[in-house]
Amino acid sequence: MRSARLLLACAALCSCAVGPNFRTPAAPQTPGFVAPGALPAVTAETLGAGGAAQRFVDGLDIAGQWWTLFQSPQLNALIERGLANSPTLQAAQASLRQANETVAAQRGSFFPSVSGGLSATRQKQPGAAFGQPGAGSLIYSLNSATLNVSYTLDAFGGVRRQVEALGAQAEYERFALEAAYLSLTANIVTAAITEASLRAQIDATQDIAAAQRQQLDITQRRLNAGGASRADVLQQQAALQSTLATLPGLQSQLAQQRNLLAAYIGDLPADYAGPQFTLDSLQLPLQLPVSLPSNFVAQRPDVREYSALLHEATAQIGVATANMLPQITLSGSYGGEATTFSDIFTAGSGIWSIAGSLTQPLFKGGQLLHQRRAAIAAAQEADANYRTTVITAFQNVSDTLHALQADADTLAAQDLAARTAAESLKLVQAQYQSGAANYLQVLTSQQSYQNAAIALVKAQAQRYADTAALFQALGGGWWNRSDVADNSTDCCKRRT
Repeated sequence: MRSARLLLACAALCSCAVGPNFRTPAAPQTPGFVAPGALPAVTAETLGAGGAAQRFVDGLDIAGQWWTLFQSPQLNALIERGLANSPTLQAAQASLRQANETVAAQRGSFFPSVSGGLSATRQKQPGAAFGQPGAGSLIYSLNSATLNVSYTLDAFGGVRRQVEALGAQAEYERFALEAAYLSLTANIVTAAITEASLRAQIDATQDIAAAQRQQLDITQRRLNAGGASRADVLQQQAALQSTLATLPGLQSQLAQQRNLLAAYIGDLPADYAGPQFTLDSLQLPLQLPVSLPSNFVAQRPDVREYSALLHEATAQIGVATANMLPQITLSGSYGGEATTFSDIFTAGSGIWSIAGSLTQPLFKGGQLLHQRRAAIAAAQEADANYRTTVITAFQNVSDTLHALQADADTLAAQDLAARTAAESLKLVQAQYQSGAANYLQVLTSQQSYQNAAIALVKAQAQRYADTAALFQALGGGWWNRSDVADNSTDCCKRRT
Protein backbone atom coordinates (compact mmCIF):
# COMPACT_ATOMS: atom_id res chain seq x y z
CA MET A 1 0.00 0.00 0.00
CA ARG A 2 2.86 2.37 0.81
CA SER A 3 4.35 1.67 -2.65
CA ALA A 4 1.00 2.30 -4.30
CA ARG A 5 0.60 5.61 -2.45
CA LEU A 6 4.13 6.61 -3.48
CA LEU A 7 3.39 5.84 -7.14
CA LEU A 8 0.14 7.82 -6.97
CA ALA A 9 1.97 10.76 -5.43
CA CYS A 10 4.62 10.66 -8.17
CA ALA A 11 1.92 10.46 -10.83
CA ALA A 12 0.16 13.47 -9.31
CA LEU A 13 3.40 15.44 -9.34
CA CYS A 14 4.14 14.46 -12.92
CA SER A 15 0.65 15.39 -14.10
CA CYS A 16 1.16 19.11 -13.48
CA ALA A 17 3.31 21.49 -15.50
CA VAL A 18 4.07 24.94 -14.17
CA GLY A 19 3.68 27.99 -16.36
CA PRO A 20 0.80 29.20 -18.53
CA ASN A 21 -0.92 26.86 -20.99
CA PHE A 22 -0.88 28.17 -24.55
CA ARG A 23 -4.14 28.88 -26.34
CA THR A 24 -4.24 29.93 -29.97
CA PRO A 25 -5.39 33.57 -30.14
CA ALA A 26 -8.89 34.04 -31.45
CA ALA A 27 -9.42 35.49 -34.92
CA PRO A 28 -10.30 39.20 -35.02
CA GLN A 29 -14.00 39.95 -34.89
CA THR A 30 -14.34 41.93 -38.10
CA PRO A 31 -17.00 41.73 -40.82
CA GLY A 32 -14.53 41.73 -43.71
CA PHE A 33 -11.37 43.08 -45.24
CA VAL A 34 -12.85 46.34 -46.50
CA ALA A 35 -15.56 48.65 -45.21
CA PRO A 36 -19.09 47.51 -46.12
CA GLY A 37 -20.03 48.83 -49.55
CA ALA A 38 -16.50 50.06 -50.29
CA LEU A 39 -16.09 47.72 -53.26
CA PRO A 40 -18.57 46.30 -55.78
CA ALA A 41 -18.99 42.57 -56.12
CA VAL A 42 -17.82 42.72 -59.75
CA THR A 43 -15.02 44.79 -61.25
CA ALA A 44 -15.30 46.96 -64.33
CA GLU A 45 -15.15 45.27 -67.73
CA THR A 46 -13.19 46.20 -70.85
CA LEU A 47 -13.48 44.68 -74.30
CA GLY A 48 -9.73 44.54 -74.83
CA ALA A 49 -7.24 41.85 -73.76
CA GLY A 50 -7.29 41.12 -70.03
CA GLY A 51 -10.38 43.27 -69.58
CA ALA A 52 -12.93 40.68 -68.43
CA ALA A 53 -14.89 41.45 -65.27
CA GLN A 54 -13.72 39.67 -62.11
CA ARG A 55 -16.19 38.62 -59.43
CA PHE A 56 -15.32 38.53 -55.71
CA VAL A 57 -16.80 35.44 -54.06
CA ASP A 58 -17.01 35.42 -50.26
CA GLY A 59 -15.94 32.15 -48.66
CA LEU A 60 -14.71 30.59 -51.92
CA ASP A 61 -11.94 28.12 -51.14
CA ILE A 62 -8.55 28.50 -52.79
CA ALA A 63 -7.20 25.76 -55.02
CA GLY A 64 -3.95 24.19 -53.88
CA GLN A 65 -2.42 24.83 -57.31
CA TRP A 66 -3.98 28.28 -57.65
CA TRP A 67 -1.59 29.26 -60.44
CA THR A 68 -3.31 26.80 -62.77
CA LEU A 69 -6.22 29.28 -62.92
CA PHE A 70 -4.09 31.34 -65.33
CA GLN A 71 -4.47 28.39 -67.74
CA SER A 72 -0.85 28.37 -68.90
CA PRO A 73 0.73 24.91 -69.28
CA GLN A 74 4.14 26.58 -69.60
CA LEU A 75 3.68 28.36 -66.29
CA ASN A 76 2.48 25.18 -64.59
CA ALA A 77 5.54 23.26 -65.82
CA LEU A 78 7.90 26.00 -64.71
CA ILE A 79 6.46 26.04 -61.19
CA GLU A 80 6.76 22.28 -60.96
CA ARG A 81 10.45 22.61 -61.83
CA GLY A 82 10.82 25.26 -59.16
CA LEU A 83 9.15 23.12 -56.51
CA ALA A 84 11.44 20.22 -57.37
CA ASN A 85 14.75 22.07 -57.70
CA SER A 86 14.67 25.27 -55.62
CA PRO A 87 17.57 25.37 -53.11
CA THR A 88 15.50 27.71 -50.95
CA LEU A 89 12.83 25.04 -50.53
CA GLN A 90 15.41 22.36 -49.92
CA ALA A 91 16.95 24.47 -47.15
CA ALA A 92 13.51 25.01 -45.57
CA GLN A 93 12.79 21.28 -45.74
CA ALA A 94 16.12 20.50 -44.07
CA SER A 95 15.39 23.04 -41.31
CA LEU A 96 12.07 21.34 -40.65
CA ARG A 97 13.67 17.90 -40.49
CA GLN A 98 16.25 19.25 -38.07
CA ALA A 99 13.55 20.74 -35.85
CA ASN A 100 11.58 17.48 -35.81
CA GLU A 101 14.65 15.46 -34.88
CA THR A 102 15.42 17.93 -32.10
CA VAL A 103 11.91 17.41 -30.68
CA ALA A 104 12.35 13.63 -30.89
CA ALA A 105 15.69 13.87 -29.10
CA GLN A 106 14.24 15.98 -26.30
CA ARG A 107 11.40 13.49 -25.80
CA GLY A 108 14.08 11.04 -24.67
CA SER A 109 14.22 13.03 -21.43
CA PHE A 110 10.89 11.47 -20.46
CA PHE A 111 12.58 8.08 -20.05
CA PRO A 112 15.25 6.77 -17.68
CA SER A 113 18.87 6.91 -18.78
CA VAL A 114 20.36 3.42 -18.87
CA SER A 115 24.05 2.65 -19.41
CA GLY A 116 26.26 -0.34 -19.04
CA GLY A 117 29.82 -0.44 -17.76
CA LEU A 118 32.62 -2.96 -17.91
CA SER A 119 35.98 -2.41 -16.22
CA ALA A 120 39.12 -4.38 -15.49
CA THR A 121 41.98 -3.22 -13.25
CA ARG A 122 45.30 -4.69 -12.14
CA GLN A 123 46.42 -3.41 -8.73
CA LYS A 124 49.25 -3.71 -6.25
CA GLN A 125 48.43 -3.04 -2.59
CA PRO A 126 50.47 -3.52 0.63
CA GLY A 127 49.33 -6.34 2.88
CA ALA A 128 48.53 -3.78 5.59
CA ALA A 129 45.66 -2.52 3.44
CA PHE A 130 44.05 -5.93 3.96
CA GLY A 131 44.96 -6.24 7.65
CA GLN A 132 48.03 -8.43 6.99
CA PRO A 133 51.10 -6.27 7.75
CA GLY A 134 53.54 -9.11 7.29
CA ALA A 135 52.14 -10.45 4.08
CA GLY A 136 54.05 -8.04 1.85
CA SER A 137 52.49 -6.58 -1.27
CA LEU A 138 49.53 -8.19 -2.94
CA ILE A 139 48.98 -8.06 -6.69
CA TYR A 140 45.46 -8.84 -7.90
CA SER A 141 42.95 -8.16 -10.66
CA LEU A 142 39.50 -6.67 -10.16
CA ASN A 143 36.80 -6.96 -12.83
CA SER A 144 33.31 -5.53 -12.74
CA ALA A 145 30.21 -5.31 -14.91
CA THR A 146 27.39 -2.91 -13.98
CA LEU A 147 24.08 -1.63 -15.31
CA ASN A 148 23.35 1.97 -14.26
CA VAL A 149 19.93 3.63 -14.33
CA SER A 150 19.22 7.31 -13.72
CA TYR A 151 15.92 9.14 -13.93
CA THR A 152 15.10 12.77 -13.26
CA LEU A 153 11.48 13.02 -12.20
CA ASP A 154 9.65 15.69 -14.22
CA ALA A 155 7.77 16.71 -11.09
CA PHE A 156 6.89 20.24 -12.21
CA GLY A 157 6.75 19.76 -15.98
CA GLY A 158 10.00 21.48 -16.91
CA VAL A 159 10.91 18.73 -19.36
CA ARG A 160 7.41 18.71 -20.83
CA ARG A 161 7.52 22.45 -21.30
CA GLN A 162 10.89 22.15 -23.01
CA VAL A 163 9.49 19.51 -25.37
CA GLU A 164 6.47 21.73 -25.92
CA ALA A 165 8.73 24.69 -26.78
CA LEU A 166 10.74 22.62 -29.24
CA GLY A 167 7.52 21.29 -30.76
CA ALA A 168 6.37 24.87 -31.27
CA GLN A 169 9.70 25.62 -32.93
CA ALA A 170 9.11 22.69 -35.27
CA GLU A 171 5.66 24.10 -35.99
CA TYR A 172 7.30 27.41 -36.85
CA GLU A 173 9.65 25.65 -39.28
CA ARG A 174 6.67 23.87 -40.81
CA PHE A 175 4.95 27.12 -41.65
CA ALA A 176 8.21 28.73 -42.67
CA LEU A 177 8.33 25.96 -45.27
CA GLU A 178 4.74 26.71 -46.28
CA ALA A 179 5.66 30.40 -46.60
CA ALA A 180 8.64 29.45 -48.75
CA TYR A 181 6.37 27.41 -51.05
CA LEU A 182 3.92 30.28 -51.29
CA SER A 183 6.62 32.87 -51.95
CA LEU A 184 8.28 30.73 -54.60
CA THR A 185 5.09 30.01 -56.54
CA ALA A 186 3.87 33.62 -56.30
CA ASN A 187 7.29 34.94 -57.33
CA ILE A 188 7.40 32.69 -60.38
CA VAL A 189 3.91 33.78 -61.43
CA THR A 190 4.76 37.45 -60.92
CA ALA A 191 8.06 37.11 -62.77
CA ALA A 192 6.32 35.38 -65.68
CA ILE A 193 3.73 38.18 -65.83
CA THR A 194 6.49 40.78 -65.74
CA GLU A 195 8.28 39.00 -68.58
CA ALA A 196 5.06 38.97 -70.58
CA SER A 197 4.58 42.68 -69.88
CA LEU A 198 8.12 43.52 -71.00
CA ARG A 199 7.67 41.55 -74.20
CA ALA A 200 4.44 43.41 -74.89
CA GLN A 201 6.13 46.73 -74.21
CA ILE A 202 8.97 45.80 -76.57
CA ASP A 203 6.50 44.77 -79.28
CA ALA A 204 4.51 47.99 -78.84
CA THR A 205 7.69 50.07 -78.98
CA GLN A 206 8.83 48.31 -82.13
CA ASP A 207 5.41 48.89 -83.73
CA ILE A 208 5.61 52.57 -82.80
CA ALA A 209 9.13 52.77 -84.24
CA ALA A 210 7.93 51.15 -87.47
CA ALA A 211 5.13 53.73 -87.75
CA GLN A 212 7.62 56.50 -87.07
CA ARG A 213 9.90 55.22 -89.80
CA GLN A 214 6.95 55.25 -92.18
CA GLN A 215 6.15 58.81 -91.11
CA LEU A 216 9.81 59.74 -91.61
CA ASP A 217 9.62 58.46 -95.21
CA ILE A 218 6.48 60.51 -95.80
CA THR A 219 8.10 63.61 -94.34
CA GLN A 220 11.22 63.07 -96.45
CA ARG A 221 9.12 62.78 -99.60
CA ARG A 222 7.25 65.94 -98.70
CA LEU A 223 10.58 67.68 -98.17
CA ASN A 224 11.69 66.60 -101.64
CA ALA A 225 8.40 67.88 -103.05
CA GLY A 226 8.73 71.16 -101.19
CA GLY A 227 5.82 70.49 -98.82
CA ALA A 228 7.90 70.12 -95.63
CA SER A 229 10.94 71.70 -94.06
CA ARG A 230 14.27 70.21 -93.09
CA ALA A 231 13.30 70.86 -89.47
CA ASP A 232 10.29 68.57 -89.87
CA VAL A 233 12.55 65.75 -91.02
CA LEU A 234 15.00 66.27 -88.15
CA GLN A 235 12.18 66.33 -85.62
CA GLN A 236 10.82 63.04 -86.95
CA GLN A 237 14.29 61.50 -86.89
CA ALA A 238 14.70 62.64 -83.27
CA ALA A 239 11.33 61.15 -82.35
CA LEU A 240 12.28 57.84 -83.97
CA GLN A 241 15.66 57.69 -82.21
CA SER A 242 14.04 58.57 -78.91
CA THR A 243 11.68 55.62 -79.31
CA LEU A 244 14.49 53.26 -80.30
CA ALA A 245 16.52 54.43 -77.28
CA THR A 246 13.95 52.88 -74.94
CA LEU A 247 14.41 49.40 -76.40
CA PRO A 248 17.81 48.51 -74.86
CA GLY A 249 16.51 49.23 -71.37
CA LEU A 250 13.44 47.08 -71.92
CA GLN A 251 15.53 44.27 -73.39
CA SER A 252 17.91 44.46 -70.43
CA GLN A 253 14.98 44.23 -68.01
CA LEU A 254 13.66 41.24 -69.96
CA ALA A 255 17.02 39.46 -69.71
CA GLN A 256 17.18 40.17 -65.98
CA GLN A 257 13.66 38.86 -65.54
CA ARG A 258 14.56 35.59 -67.23
CA ASN A 259 17.64 35.34 -65.02
CA LEU A 260 15.33 35.78 -62.04
CA LEU A 261 13.11 32.95 -63.25
CA ALA A 262 16.21 30.79 -63.68
CA ALA A 263 17.19 31.46 -60.06
CA TYR A 264 13.69 30.60 -58.82
CA ILE A 265 13.80 27.15 -60.41
CA GLY A 266 17.42 26.46 -59.41
CA ASP A 267 19.05 27.01 -62.82
CA LEU A 268 22.07 29.09 -63.74
CA PRO A 269 21.38 31.96 -66.18
CA ALA A 270 23.31 30.38 -69.05
CA ASP A 271 21.47 27.06 -68.58
CA TYR A 272 17.94 28.48 -68.46
CA ALA A 273 15.75 27.55 -71.40
CA GLY A 274 12.32 28.35 -70.03
CA PRO A 275 9.31 29.30 -72.15
CA GLN A 276 8.75 32.81 -73.44
CA PHE A 277 5.71 34.23 -71.70
CA THR A 278 3.29 36.64 -73.36
CA LEU A 279 0.11 38.21 -72.05
CA ASP A 280 -1.86 36.31 -74.69
CA SER A 281 -0.66 33.01 -73.17
CA LEU A 282 -2.24 33.85 -69.80
CA GLN A 283 -5.93 33.87 -68.90
CA LEU A 284 -7.26 36.20 -66.24
CA PRO A 285 -9.05 34.27 -63.42
CA LEU A 286 -12.63 35.50 -63.27
CA GLN A 287 -13.71 34.07 -59.88
CA LEU A 288 -11.66 35.61 -57.06
CA PRO A 289 -11.90 34.12 -53.55
CA VAL A 290 -12.39 36.32 -50.51
CA SER A 291 -11.80 34.19 -47.42
CA LEU A 292 -13.92 34.54 -44.32
CA PRO A 293 -12.04 36.61 -41.71
CA SER A 294 -12.70 33.91 -39.11
CA ASN A 295 -10.73 31.40 -41.22
CA PHE A 296 -8.18 33.78 -42.64
CA VAL A 297 -5.65 33.80 -39.79
CA ALA A 298 -5.36 30.01 -39.99
CA GLN A 299 -4.60 30.25 -43.72
CA ARG A 300 -1.71 32.71 -43.66
CA PRO A 301 1.62 30.90 -43.15
CA ASP A 302 3.25 33.98 -41.61
CA VAL A 303 0.46 34.30 -39.02
CA ARG A 304 0.88 30.61 -38.18
CA GLU A 305 4.63 31.16 -37.87
CA TYR A 306 4.17 33.92 -35.32
CA SER A 307 1.54 31.88 -33.50
CA ALA A 308 4.11 29.10 -33.14
CA LEU A 309 6.69 31.60 -31.85
CA LEU A 310 4.17 32.80 -29.27
CA HIS A 311 3.54 29.18 -28.28
CA GLU A 312 7.27 28.59 -27.87
CA ALA A 313 7.73 31.73 -25.77
CA THR A 314 4.78 30.74 -23.56
CA ALA A 315 6.27 27.29 -22.96
CA GLN A 316 9.62 28.84 -22.04
CA ILE A 317 7.94 30.56 -19.10
CA GLY A 318 7.15 27.10 -17.75
CA VAL A 319 10.74 25.98 -18.30
CA ALA A 320 12.09 28.99 -16.43
CA THR A 321 9.57 28.46 -13.60
CA ALA A 322 10.44 24.76 -13.24
CA ASN A 323 14.14 25.64 -12.98
CA MET A 324 13.34 27.49 -9.75
CA LEU A 325 11.73 24.41 -8.15
CA PRO A 326 13.23 21.21 -6.70
CA GLN A 327 14.86 18.71 -9.03
CA ILE A 328 14.28 15.07 -8.03
CA THR A 329 16.65 12.41 -9.36
CA LEU A 330 16.50 8.65 -8.82
CA SER A 331 19.47 6.43 -9.67
CA GLY A 332 20.55 2.86 -9.20
CA SER A 333 23.06 0.29 -10.38
CA TYR A 334 23.33 -3.46 -10.42
CA GLY A 335 26.17 -5.76 -11.44
CA GLY A 336 28.92 -8.04 -10.34
CA GLU A 337 32.52 -7.72 -9.26
CA ALA A 338 35.19 -10.44 -9.08
CA THR A 339 38.89 -11.02 -9.57
CA THR A 340 38.20 -12.97 -12.76
CA PHE A 341 35.70 -12.28 -15.52
CA SER A 342 34.25 -15.78 -15.27
CA ASP A 343 33.22 -15.17 -11.65
CA ILE A 344 31.49 -11.82 -12.19
CA PHE A 345 28.01 -13.34 -12.49
CA THR A 346 28.44 -16.11 -9.90
CA ALA A 347 26.66 -16.12 -6.57
CA GLY A 348 28.19 -13.83 -4.00
CA SER A 349 29.78 -11.43 -6.52
CA GLY A 350 26.73 -9.20 -7.02
CA ILE A 351 26.82 -5.49 -6.23
CA TRP A 352 23.99 -2.94 -6.29
CA SER A 353 23.09 0.54 -5.17
CA ILE A 354 20.02 2.75 -5.15
CA ALA A 355 19.87 6.47 -4.43
CA GLY A 356 17.58 9.44 -4.60
CA SER A 357 18.38 13.12 -4.48
CA LEU A 358 16.46 16.37 -4.26
CA THR A 359 18.10 19.62 -5.26
CA GLN A 360 16.49 22.94 -4.48
CA PRO A 361 18.21 26.09 -5.80
CA LEU A 362 18.67 28.44 -2.85
CA PHE A 363 20.78 31.31 -4.10
CA LYS A 364 22.05 32.12 -7.60
CA GLY A 365 22.25 35.85 -7.36
CA GLY A 366 18.77 36.34 -8.78
CA GLN A 367 19.67 34.50 -11.98
CA LEU A 368 16.65 32.20 -12.05
CA LEU A 369 14.21 34.96 -11.10
CA HIS A 370 15.42 37.26 -13.84
CA GLN A 371 15.45 34.43 -16.37
CA ARG A 372 11.79 33.86 -15.64
CA ARG A 373 11.04 37.56 -15.96
CA ALA A 374 12.92 37.59 -19.25
CA ALA A 375 10.82 34.66 -20.47
CA ILE A 376 7.62 36.55 -19.57
CA ALA A 377 8.86 39.62 -21.45
CA ALA A 378 9.75 37.45 -24.45
CA ALA A 379 6.21 36.04 -24.47
CA GLN A 380 4.79 39.57 -24.35
CA GLU A 381 7.00 40.53 -27.29
CA ALA A 382 5.88 37.45 -29.22
CA ASP A 383 2.25 38.33 -28.54
CA ALA A 384 2.75 41.87 -29.86
CA ASN A 385 4.56 40.55 -32.95
CA TYR A 386 1.71 38.11 -33.57
CA ARG A 387 -0.90 40.86 -33.41
CA THR A 388 1.20 43.03 -35.74
CA THR A 389 1.43 40.17 -38.23
CA VAL A 390 -2.35 39.67 -38.15
CA ILE A 391 -2.95 43.37 -38.76
CA THR A 392 -0.46 43.37 -41.65
CA ALA A 393 -2.11 40.28 -43.15
CA PHE A 394 -5.53 41.93 -43.16
CA GLN A 395 -3.96 45.06 -44.62
CA ASN A 396 -2.38 43.02 -47.44
CA VAL A 397 -5.73 41.58 -48.47
CA SER A 398 -7.53 44.90 -48.20
CA ASP A 399 -4.86 46.68 -50.26
CA THR A 400 -5.02 44.00 -52.94
CA LEU A 401 -8.82 44.07 -53.16
CA HIS A 402 -8.78 47.83 -53.63
CA ALA A 403 -5.95 47.49 -56.16
CA LEU A 404 -7.91 44.96 -58.22
CA GLN A 405 -10.87 47.28 -58.50
CA ALA A 406 -8.59 50.19 -59.38
CA ASP A 407 -6.77 48.00 -61.94
CA ALA A 408 -10.03 47.28 -63.73
CA ASP A 409 -10.97 50.96 -63.82
CA THR A 410 -7.47 51.94 -64.93
CA LEU A 411 -7.46 49.37 -67.72
CA ALA A 412 -10.82 50.61 -68.99
CA ALA A 413 -9.53 54.17 -69.03
CA GLN A 414 -6.21 53.21 -70.64
CA ASP A 415 -7.94 51.12 -73.29
CA LEU A 416 -10.15 54.07 -74.22
CA ALA A 417 -7.13 56.40 -74.17
CA ALA A 418 -5.13 54.10 -76.45
CA ARG A 419 -7.95 53.70 -78.96
CA THR A 420 -8.60 57.43 -78.94
CA ALA A 421 -4.89 58.23 -79.37
CA ALA A 422 -4.61 55.76 -82.26
CA GLU A 423 -7.60 57.31 -84.05
CA SER A 424 -6.26 60.82 -83.40
CA LEU A 425 -2.83 59.93 -84.79
CA LYS A 426 -4.34 58.35 -87.87
CA LEU A 427 -6.46 61.44 -88.50
CA VAL A 428 -3.62 63.92 -87.94
CA GLN A 429 -1.31 61.94 -90.23
CA ALA A 430 -3.93 62.03 -92.98
CA GLN A 431 -4.40 65.76 -92.46
CA TYR A 432 -0.64 66.28 -92.55
CA GLN A 433 -0.34 64.46 -95.87
CA SER A 434 -3.07 66.67 -97.32
CA GLY A 435 -1.52 69.80 -95.81
CA ALA A 436 -4.33 70.47 -93.36
CA ALA A 437 -2.17 69.92 -90.25
CA ASN A 438 1.32 71.06 -89.28
CA TYR A 439 4.10 68.75 -88.23
CA LEU A 440 3.96 69.74 -84.54
CA GLN A 441 0.47 68.23 -84.40
CA VAL A 442 1.84 64.99 -85.84
CA LEU A 443 4.61 64.80 -83.23
CA THR A 444 2.19 65.52 -80.41
CA SER A 445 -0.18 62.80 -81.59
CA GLN A 446 2.69 60.33 -81.96
CA GLN A 447 3.85 61.00 -78.40
CA SER A 448 0.32 60.65 -77.03
CA TYR A 449 -0.19 57.34 -78.82
CA GLN A 450 3.18 56.00 -77.68
CA ASN A 451 2.46 56.84 -74.04
CA ALA A 452 -1.05 55.40 -74.25
CA ALA A 453 0.09 52.15 -75.90
CA ILE A 454 2.77 51.47 -73.26
CA ALA A 455 0.42 52.44 -70.42
CA LEU A 456 -2.21 50.03 -71.76
CA VAL A 457 0.24 47.13 -71.71
CA LYS A 458 1.29 47.97 -68.15
CA ALA A 459 -2.34 48.20 -67.04
CA GLN A 460 -3.11 44.79 -68.53
CA ALA A 461 -0.11 43.21 -66.77
CA GLN A 462 -0.99 44.87 -63.47
CA ARG A 463 -4.36 43.10 -63.37
CA TYR A 464 -2.64 39.75 -63.72
CA ALA A 465 -0.01 40.63 -61.11
CA ASP A 466 -2.52 41.87 -58.54
CA THR A 467 -4.68 38.80 -59.10
CA ALA A 468 -1.68 36.64 -58.20
CA ALA A 469 -1.03 38.93 -55.22
CA LEU A 470 -4.56 38.27 -53.92
CA PHE A 471 -4.03 34.50 -53.95
CA GLN A 472 -0.74 35.01 -52.13
CA ALA A 473 -2.28 37.41 -49.59
CA LEU A 474 -5.01 34.87 -48.79
CA GLY A 475 -2.51 32.10 -48.06
CA GLY A 476 -2.25 30.37 -51.41
CA GLY A 477 -4.41 27.32 -50.63
CA TRP A 478 -1.55 25.31 -49.08
CA TRP A 479 -4.11 23.38 -47.00
CA ASN A 480 -5.49 21.89 -50.23
CA ARG A 481 -2.15 20.72 -51.56
CA SER A 482 -0.61 17.27 -51.39
CA ASP A 483 1.96 17.34 -54.20
CA VAL A 484 4.87 18.31 -51.93
CA ALA A 485 3.93 16.48 -48.73
CA ASP A 486 6.36 13.61 -49.25
CA ASN A 487 9.27 15.98 -49.75
CA SER A 488 9.28 17.13 -46.14
CA THR A 489 8.14 15.21 -43.06
CA ASP A 490 4.97 13.79 -41.59
CA CYS A 491 4.17 17.00 -39.75
CA CYS A 492 3.97 18.77 -43.07
CA LYS A 493 1.12 16.67 -44.46
CA ARG A 494 -1.39 19.00 -45.99
CA ARG A 495 -5.12 18.75 -45.57
CA THR A 496 -6.97 17.27 -48.51
